Amino acid sequence: MNKDEYLHSLRSDFSYDSPPRGGLPAKDIGGWLSFAYYIRLISTLTQASFAARRGRLDNERWAWYSHRIIEVVESVGGKVHISGLEGVSQCQGPVVYIANHMSLLEPLILPGIALAFNRVTFVIKEELRRYPVIGHIMRALKLIAVSRKNPREDLKLVLSEGHKFIANGGSIVIFPQATRSVEFDARVFNTLGVKLAKRANVPVIPVALKTDAWGIGRRLKDFGKINPRKRVHICFGEPMPVHGSGKEEHQYIIEFISEKLKTWR
Repeated sequence: MNKDEYLHSLRSDFSYDSPPRGGLPAKDIGGWLSFAYYIRLISTLTQASFAARRGRLDNERWAWYSHRIIEVVESVGGKVHISGLEGVSQCQGPVVYIANHMSLLEPLILPGIALAFNRVTFVIKEELRRYPVIGHIMRALKLIAVSRKNPREDLKLVLSEGHKFIANGGSIVIFPQATRSVEFDARVFNTLGVKLAKRANVPVIPVALKTDAWGIGRRLKDFGKINPRKRVHICFGEPMPVHGSGKEEHQYIIEFISEKLKTWR
């Protein structure tokens, strides 16, 4: 499916399912599938990095490279299922997307989905800006980078920079977990996204993610084994305005993500 067909599916069907075509065998003999995946991934990210260094990585190109990442997943037999975009399509202005975080796949795929409806930026960890290749992309896009060493300073930064971006009509994606994890632990799922949405007076949209097809590596965390038999799931919930302290909205987000993960497992 080319990019135009993909965008049409997101905007008209409010979903996307990988086409039922044959990919590579879903059996990683000698790590060959993982090797093929990372070669294609790095090739795509290198192209995006080159565009970033030339000052040519605008939202349209960002969305295109994000779509290419889905094609990379599918090229090794992986399947992607995106659903629940009805609520997103009905929003007339910015929103704060609040999602769990399993792998590096999410900040690579989510832009192409969110940009189908509105401008978007992400709250990322500062160290991603120093990564080879991908660092150029993160810096060029001027994403909001937090250190995760000083929660108070991170909160001030996100509330300040996030509010400015929202005031200019853009949406924000936040991963409230301290680190990527296959298991969802509500105890470490902070309220930063809800606080930002309340301050900016925009709705929150929960996003449940299952991207453990990209495993966590033993030596290098970002280079784990690829398991195409594990379907990639991305599901958006209904938008919800934040009232009062935001406790109810925060609990709604936690329950939405928890229930979806139980269903997918």
